[in-house]
Amino acid sequence: MTKKSLKHVAVGLVTGVALMMASFAPMVQAQGFGSTADSPTAISTATGGQTSFRSLALTIVNFFLTFLGLIAVVMIIYGGFLYVTAAGNQEHIEKAKKIIIYAVVGILVILASYAIVSTILGAGGGGTTS
Repeated sequence: MTKKSLKHVAVGLVTGVALMMASFAPMVQAQGFGSTADSPTAISTATGGQTSFRSLALTIVNFFLTFLGLIAVVMIIYGGFLYVTAAGNQEHIEKAKKIIIYAVVGILVILASYAIVSTILGAGGGGTTS
């Protein structure tokens, strides 16, 4: 890999980690505050059936990771289309290969993010993870 492509991968990883950290910030701030609005009944009523903050956070994170995974799959299809329609043009072939490689790296980051989030949110409560 060239220095430029390593730089792109590094920027992608840093961005992914930053987004994950930003998604945990509300959870960290919310811990330690107890009120009647934090009861399982109030949370279940407000969130349409979710019984805890952990399950709600896991549902939200899984939704966004699924959306990002869908975008990555679309990018792989787009890269494949560019590769097939390149007609021997080396610039188009290289562009298609880069798109496919970056989309695959994105899928790997998404899977790692899912594993980390599921582990962290599922560890403390002993509850179920989806």
